[in-house]
Amino acid sequence: MKRLFVLVLLGVGFLSGQADTGEIHLRITDPSGAAMSAAVELSSVGNGYDKFFVSDGDGRALIQQIPFGVYRLQVRRAGFAVFSTTFPVSSSLLLDEAIQLRVAAQVTQIHVSATDTLINPDRPSAVIEIGENEIRQRLSSLPGRSVQDLVNSQPGWLCEGNAVLHPRGSEYQTQFVIDGIPLIDNRSPGFGPEIEADNLDSVRIYTAGFPAEFGRKLGGVVELNTNRQTVPGLHGQLVLSGGSFDTASSYGQLQNAWGTNNIGVSALGSMTSHYLNPVVPENFTNKGTTGDFSARFERGLSVDDDISFSARHEFSRFLIPNELVQEQSGQIQNGDNFETIGAVNFQHILSPNSLVAFASMARDNANDLFSNQKSTPIIAVQHNDFREFYFKGTFTHHQGRQELKAGAESDAIFLHENFSFTITDPAQFDPGTPASPDPFFESALDLEQSAFAQDSIRLGKWTASAGLRWDHYQLLLNKNALSPRISVGRFLPLLNMVVHGSFDRIFQTPSFENILITSSEWIKQVDPLILHLPVRPSIGSDYEAGFTEGFSDHLRLDVNSYRRDARNYADDDQLLDTGVTYPIAFNKSVIYGAEAKLDVLQLKQLSGYLSYSYMVGNAWFPVTGGLFLGQDANAALSRISGHLPDSQDQRNTLRTRFVYAFSPRIRLAAGAAYGSGLPFEYEGTPGEALTNYGPQMIARLNFSRGRVRPLLAVNSTVGLDIFKHEKRSLRFQIDGDNLNNRLNVIDFGGLFSGNAIGPARSVIGRLVTTF
Repeated sequence: MKRLFVLVLLGVGFLSGQADTGEIHLRITDPSGAAMSAAVELSSVGNGYDKFFVSDGDGRALIQQIPFGVYRLQVRRAGFAVFSTTFPVSSSLLLDEAIQLRVAAQVTQIHVSATDTLINPDRPSAVIEIGENEIRQRLSSLPGRSVQDLVNSQPGWLCEGNAVLHPRGSEYQTQFVIDGIPLIDNRSPGFGPEIEADNLDSVRIYTAGFPAEFGRKLGGVVELNTNRQTVPGLHGQLVLSGGSFDTASSYGQLQNAWGTNNIGVSALGSMTSHYLNPVVPENFTNKGTTGDFSARFERGLSVDDDISFSARHEFSRFLIPNELVQEQSGQIQNGDNFETIGAVNFQHILSPNSLVAFASMARDNANDLFSNQKSTPIIAVQHNDFREFYFKGTFTHHQGRQELKAGAESDAIFLHENFSFTITDPAQFDPGTPASPDPFFESALDLEQSAFAQDSIRLGKWTASAGLRWDHYQLLLNKNALSPRISVGRFLPLLNMVVHGSFDRIFQTPSFENILITSSEWIKQVDPLILHLPVRPSIGSDYEAGFTEGFSDHLRLDVNSYRRDARNYADDDQLLDTGVTYPIAFNKSVIYGAEAKLDVLQLKQLSGYLSYSYMVGNAWFPVTGGLFLGQDANAALSRISGHLPDSQDQRNTLRTRFVYAFSPRIRLAAGAAYGSGLPFEYEGTPGEALTNYGPQMIARLNFSRGRVRPLLAVNSTVGLDIFKHEKRSLRFQIDGDNLNNRLNVIDFGGLFSGNAIGPARSVIGRLVTTF
């Protein structure tokens, strides 16, 4: 039985909480000044944002969580002329606007083109926005990875095995920020339950130009804004899906808004026989189930004060895929993860130009691995858990062309690790290795604090963002760091282009999953020659330059080049094929590359994108941390100099997806994903590889180049809006992935990576109803 802790939360936090979002408060009146209800549409082509609202009887409408950008606002009411304008949202402070409608006969209507919102001229760095339409029309995913697949569709991102996201060559350095609360642990299916994409309103992605308020994990930052209804009344969504690999999933959400109150609940349940990426084509022992339950309550305490409470409980249970030898022996390995999160949120407006905000979160997380007696080469058992308490306070002030934001945050994580193993195949280990060492158990407190200040300045066509961040990290080591950040952009009106450049000083704390065992004296029981120095934080410098250009009214081109230099470069090693990983750090790394993405936005019935990424990455020995057993231990100790390709060093990545609307109710989408192949270093012989993995997999490996052969998966979608009304809709979508049915090997086993094979041809249907 797993212990589920009741979290008693004391603290407060910013409702929207995101780095680059704003709010609009509209007051709508008739020509006499009397308040009245009206329909409001707010849209931005560049941000993929298009939402409808209705002002209340007092003529008021509050629109929250608006990503920075240029927007078109339209207000409609029968008998009155349409009010239409464009304006920028570039401050997190409330924008209060009074709109007076005129009688239709008295006004000449002014047309404001939606393409005026194609690019944001005040953006000093590259940021990827994924809007509601792209989320709703996404390619269906296997359970546990809907958000990861959305992010992975963007340039610069790569998924290795088990949907672990790698931004620009980084390992476990992706930070998810959910409604303003950062989660810095591994959120892939094998480590942490997911946030379902159907629960999201928008996604914002950073890989450079990080605001100073972001820290600790900076390979990439993914901000997730969950759904919120501000229109009074009861609203809901039900999603049913199922298809290949015995996959079935259901998601439901209810929200009710009245006055200044908003309450919402959601639930998710799913199952599949392809939960993790298998290590051989036969897809042995790969079943998984997930569940998610959440509740949220928001209330406007006054004109200047808002508060919210939220809670979420998630779990996943799954089997670890077997190799051929393990399947023949009868091995069964079970994994699971349980998580409970609670947060309380508050903001107070001090004046029209300033506000204070606070955020707090507490959570319990536990994950397990159990192996039966037939497991080989070891019987591994693990139970890890942690309890986290997080707090953040910020102050924001807007003055003229500047917006200053300063704040501090504190995070305390109580870690507990419990691991044991018994060797069942001594031939794979050095003579004298104990068959069953004493179990490892250790606890520690991970303390991390930070403070930051940042200033956004707009001077004509120039925009600059400058910040400074201080971090303190105390776990196995005690470290402090100062990190300056600066981004500069220039708008060129004649070209409808923004050119930009950024420099980020990076201080990244090590992954805390299994970090205690990597530097413990316990490892000497296994092999006294094991190097077990503590994993140090990564310190590096990131550079980016690029441009965003809008042309032909419906096309947008983003081009970026970058370089990342790091000391104590963070990576991981996998314990045989158990799915358990341990943090390591290389001496240094150099990663550089270029990315381009062409977006087709509302070109008649066509929309979509084409993206390309080029990346080169190398990491230098020696390596610290990890838990290397058997032949891996000798290999790790022998590498004290030289370098090897970064495990995410895929030189060429191409992705595309286009949607064509044949009619207002029928659409067809098609796309493809190509990768030139990741590097691998296999320590065994070709014969051993053939025995363990079979001829199909070996045929997809180029041993002479040390590269996986190229990957290609073609996909298509047919979507049908069965019923669509202002408040109710019913739509059906059927997706086919890897229609070419290629055996796509993602990773191949080596010293610093495990095995992973992409899904075979699959078909999944999804039925969505809203009301």
